Amino acid sequence: MDSTPIFANFLLKDIERVEVLRGPQGTLYGSGAMGGTVRYIMNKPDIEETMVKASTSLSQTDGSGGNNYSADVILNLPLGDKAAFRFSGGTVDNAGVIDYVNLYELADGKPVVKTDDGSCVSVKDPSLTAEEIAFNGSCYTSREDADTVEITHARAALRVDFSDSVSAIATYQTQSDEIGARRAVSLGGNLLGDSYGDDDLGSTMLEPSEREVDLFSLEVEADLGFATLTSTTSKYEHTGNGWRDNTSLWVTGRDWFHWLYTGNPRPVAHVDAGYSEEALVQEFRLVSNSDGSVDWVAGAYYMDQERETYNLSYLLGLDEYGRACADIGAACAADGQWWVGYSLQETDFDYTRQETFEDLAVYGELTYHISDSFHLTGGLRWFNNALTNDTALGFPLFAGDSVDFEEYPDQEEDDIQFKLNASWDISESLMAYATYSEGFRRGGSNAVPCGGFFVEPNCEAASTYGKDTAQNYELGLKGETDRARYSANVFYVDWQDPQLNTATYVWAFFMAQNGDSAATSGLELDAEFALTDSLRLHAGYTYTKAELTADLVGPQAGNLIAEDGHQLPGIPENVATIALSHRYFISEGMELASRIGGYYQSQTINSVQDTSIQDEHDAFSLWNASASLLTDSWVLSLYAKNLLNDEGVTGSYPSAYMSTDTGIFENYYGNNQRQYITTPRTIGLSASYTF
Repeated sequence: MDSTPIFANFLLKDIERVEVLRGPQGTLYGSGAMGGTVRYIMNKPDIEETMVKASTSLSQTDGSGGNNYSADVILNLPLGDKAAFRFSGGTVDNAGVIDYVNLYELADGKPVVKTDDGSCVSVKDPSLTAEEIAFNGSCYTSREDADTVEITHARAALRVDFSDSVSAIATYQTQSDEIGARRAVSLGGNLLGDSYGDDDLGSTMLEPSEREVDLFSLEVEADLGFATLTSTTSKYEHTGNGWRDNTSLWVTGRDWFHWLYTGNPRPVAHVDAGYSEEALVQEFRLVSNSDGSVDWVAGAYYMDQERETYNLSYLLGLDEYGRACADIGAACAADGQWWVGYSLQETDFDYTRQETFEDLAVYGELTYHISDSFHLTGGLRWFNNALTNDTALGFPLFAGDSVDFEEYPDQEEDDIQFKLNASWDISESLMAYATYSEGFRRGGSNAVPCGGFFVEPNCEAASTYGKDTAQNYELGLKGETDRARYSANVFYVDWQDPQLNTATYVWAFFMAQNGDSAATSGLELDAEFALTDSLRLHAGYTYTKAELTADLVGPQAGNLIAEDGHQLPGIPENVATIALSHRYFISEGMELASRIGGYYQSQTINSVQDTSIQDEHDAFSLWNASASLLTDSWVLSLYAKNLLNDEGVTGSYPSAYMSTDTGIFENYYGNNQRQYITTPRTIGLSASYTF
C-alpha cells in the first residue's frame, strides 16, 4: 500500500489506482512476492481542495432473510498551504446466507442433555441422573443466516510539506471484523437421512471468527536532486481467532477416537485457533531522477516481527460423562478407561507457538537505455532472515495439566535473488520484452508432537520447513492501435523446494513441507477494444499448467505422497475474463454508464495428497452487471453480483474425510462435509454524493 508493505487484509476505499506486477518480484519486494505484487496507491491528502464524499449501499443476497448495508465517508481538509488531512472510514453489515440446521443446544458452554422426560438441561444440572448423562443424547437447534459479516474500518493521513523538496505523510489505519460463521454448505444428509438444503451446513457447533488490525506508517520523501530518497517506517498489530467444528473429523471412520473416548453420547470437538503478531518495518529507497541513459533504484529493508499462534481443541462435556461412568461402573461403555473418574479440563490438544522473525535485505535495480528503443534492466536482492521458535504442544486433558514451552531449532536463511529484463520498442506502438526474475518465501514451523500419546515418528523432520524459491522466464509483447490495447506473454516458472500442505505420517496433523520441485507454465492474453466511441470491450485469457516435476515424498518416513506430474492444488488450467462497458451522455453533466463482466475458471483440486481429503472442484463462472447514473456531484448505481447465481466451489472437505456418524456415535446427527462457496447472487443499490 503506497510504499508500506502490509501483512494483513484491509478493506480499502480511497484508492487512486492499482498496480499489478506479474511474476516473481523478489528483488524489489522480498519474501512473499513469488507470484507477483499488487500495489494499492492511495489518494494522498490534497493541500488545495476541501472535499467530502459520502457513500452508502443496500443489497440482498439470494438465500438470505436479511439485507446487506454499508456506509462510508471520505474527507479531505487542507491545513494551510503546507499541510492537509485526509480521512476515510465506514462500516459493513452483511446478513448471512448459510443455515446451521443441526446445532447442539448449549448450556454452560456444553451440549445439553435430553432427559428421559424429553426436556433439555445443562449437563451440569444436579437433577440429572448418572444414567441420563452417560446414555442420553443432546437436543438440537438451528441458526438461520449464520455467516453474518460486520466490519468497521478507518484510515487517517496527515501530509506536511516542509519545503519544496521534503514532505512527509503519517498514516493510521484500523479495521475490525466479526464473522458469524463459515460460508460453506454440506451435501448429502444427517444420520437420520434428512437431506440438506442448498444453503445448509451440518456442523453441530457455530464457527465464528474475528480479527483486529492496526497499522501506523510514516513516509518521508526528500528530493535530493540526483535522486529521491524515501524512508518508510511502519508498525502493525494484528490479532484474530476463529472456531471450527472438528467433530466429524473424528467420527468419520476413525475408530481410535472411539477407543479413546468410548461411548460418549454427545461427541463434540470444538477448536479455537488464533494468532497475534506485531512488527516493525523500516525501508529506505533511493530512486534516480536523471534523464540520462541510466535509471536506478537502491534500497535497504529491515523487519522485526513477533508472532504467536495457538490451536486448542475442547471435548466439551467429557468431564461430566467420565464422572457419570465412574458412578455407573461396568454398564457404562467407558468404564475402566484411563480418564474416567478424574477431573478433566477437556483440552485434548493444546498448541502454542511463539516466534520471532528478523529480515534484513539490501537491493537494487539498474536500467541502461542502450538506445531510444532498447533497454536492459538488472537487479538483485541479498537477504538474511532468522527465525526463532518456542513451542508448547501437548494433550492436557486432566484438570491442572499444563504444557511447557520447548525451544525448537532456529532457522537462518540467506540468499541472493536476481532479475534481468530486456525490452525492445519495435515501434512507437509495439514493444517486445524478455524477463528472468526470482522470488522466495520464508520458511516456518509445524505443530508436530514429539512426545505423548500422539507422538509422530521422526518428528524432527516435520517440525520445520524451509524457504522455497521460484525462477521465472517470460517472453511477451505489448502494443496498441488507435482503437485497441493488447498484451501477450508466455511464461515458465521453475519452483524449487515448494511449500505444500500435507499431513503427518501417523496421526495426519496438518503441516507444510518442502517438496523437491514443481513448475507452472502457460500463456496470458489481454486486450481492450474501443468498439465505438462509447462502447468498450475487455477480454483476457490465461492458460496455466501447474504440476510437480518430481515425486513428493514425506519427510518422516520417505513415503510417496504424490507422483511427478501431479496437478498442483488451487490452480485452474483455464481462466477467462470478459467485460463490456458503455457510456451514454444524457445531457450536459449527466451520463449513464453500464457494464457487464464475466469470469470463468476451469476445474481445480483442493489437495496434492491422493487421500480421503482430496476433492475435485468443478469449473464455474461469475457474471456481474451494473448501471450507474453519474453527475458532477452524485452517482446512483444498480448492480448485480453473481448474476446467474452460480455456486462456485473454492475449497472443500469431502465426505470421505469429514462426514456424518459412521455407526459408533449413534447420537451424533451432524455432518461436517462441506464445500466453501462463492457469494450467491446479490442485487443492490448504491449512492454517493461529493461536495
